Amino acid sequence: MDNRHQASIKRAGELRESISDYLEASQNIETGFKLADIQRENKEYIKKFFNASDEDWNSWKWQVSNRITDAETLKQLIYLSKEEFDSIKAVESRYRWAISPYYISLMDRHKHDCPIRMQAIPSKYELDENGKLDPMDEEHTSPETSVTRRYPDRLIIYVTNQCAMYCRHCQRRRNIGEVDKQTSVRQLERAIKYVKDNKEIRDVLLTGGDALLVSNKLLDWLLTELRSIPHVEIIRIGSRTPVTMPQRITDKLCKLLEKYHPLYLNTHFNHPKEITQEAASAANRLSKAGIPLGNQAVLLNGVNNDKFVMRKLNQELLKIRVRPYYIFHPKSVKGTMHFKVKVQEGIEIMEHLRGYTSGLAIPTYIINAPGGLGKTPILPEYIVSWGKDYLKIRTWEGKVVDYPNP
Repeated sequence: MDNRHQASIKRAGELRESISDYLEASQNIETGFKLADIQRENKEYIKKFFNASDEDWNSWKWQVSNRITDAETLKQLIYLSKEEFDSIKAVESRYRWAISPYYISLMDRHKHDCPIRMQAIPSKYELDENGKLDPMDEEHTSPETSVTRRYPDRLIIYVTNQCAMYCRHCQRRRNIGEVDKQTSVRQLERAIKYVKDNKEIRDVLLTGGDALLVSNKLLDWLLTELRSIPHVEIIRIGSRTPVTMPQRITDKLCKLLEKYHPLYLNTHFNHPKEITQEAASAANRLSKAGIPLGNQAVLLNGVNNDKFVMRKLNQELLKIRVRPYYIFHPKSVKGTMHFKVKVQEGIEIMEHLRGYTSGLAIPTYIINAPGGLGKTPILPEYIVSWGKDYLKIRTWEGKVVDYPNP
C-alpha cells in the first residue's frame, strides 16, 4: 500500500467520523415515511369520525369543506390537555385557525410538542402583544390593490386569503380575516393591468393565502392573462397545499399548469414529518408536468431550529424532487414571537450543512429586512482576512488556509 492510498484511507476515516453524530441522531428524527403506518391509522380514525370514504379523503374540496375550526371537534380527533383546550378558546377570539383533516393525520395524537401540532394548533403564546402585524410593511409597498412590489423586476399578486391550514407562524395573519375571501376579478384585472403598464416586470408570483385554493377556472384565466403579456418571462406560484393538503395536486390541475411554462412552484415544508407518501405523490405529479419545485422553510423555535433536523429535512426534500431554496429567519409578526430564534442558530445550521451534505441540499438563509426592504442573505464568514495577493479562508471543517489571489 503506497503513501497516497494510506492518506486516502485516513482521510475517508476522518470524513466518516465527521458525520457519525448526524447518522446517530438521524435515527431518532421522525419523518413522514418512517411514520407511514401511524399516519394511516390516524387517517382511518379521522375518516370514521367524518363517516368519509377514500373518495372523500382524496378530494381537495372535501378536505377544505371539513377543515377543523373548533376546539370541541379537534378534541375528538387528538388528545388536548385542559391548558391546550383553553388556549385554543382564548386565541380563536383574536386569530382565526383551521386545519385540514389530512394535516391532522400527521400529528402525534398525544404529544403537545409534536412539530406538526405546534405549526397548526393555537397556543397561548399567540396572545403576546410583542411584534408587528405587518413587519415587512407590505401595506406601504402596494402600488395597486392585491399587489406587493419590493423589487425592480418582479412583484406579488394576492389571489385569495384562504389556506388549507392556517399556520400559527403565518406572516400574513392580518389578512386571514373571519371568512375565506377570493380576490375579486375586478381587483385581479387591475393587478394585470399594472403588470402590463410596467414593462420592467418580468417575474410574477401568485400567492395569498394559498394560490392553489382558487378554482381551476379562475387560475386558468389568470395564467392566460399573465402569459399573454410579452414582458412576463416567469410565473411563480406559492402554495403550501403539497404539505398541508396534497389532494389539491390533481392530474387535472397539473395538466392546466403545464400549459403556462416557464412556471415554477415554491412550497413550504418545515419538518421531515411533513414529507409523506401523499406529499411525494403530489410532488411527483408536479415534476412530471415539468414544474420545478422549491422549498421555503421557516426557522421555527421548537420545530426545526436544530442542525440535524434541518439537514434531514433538506435531504428528504431532495428524495421527492423538491429543491431546498430558502430558510427564512422568522419575522417579528405579532402573535408569532414564540417561534423566534437567534440569528446565530440559523448560522450554526448553515455551518452544519455546507460540506456535510450535497450542495443541492443547502438553501440560502434569509432575513427579510424590516420595512419592506427585501430579502437579505445571511452567510457564515468564510473569509478570515485579505492580503495583497491572497485571501485567508476558513474551510467547512474550520481549517484556515491561504488562497492565492494575484
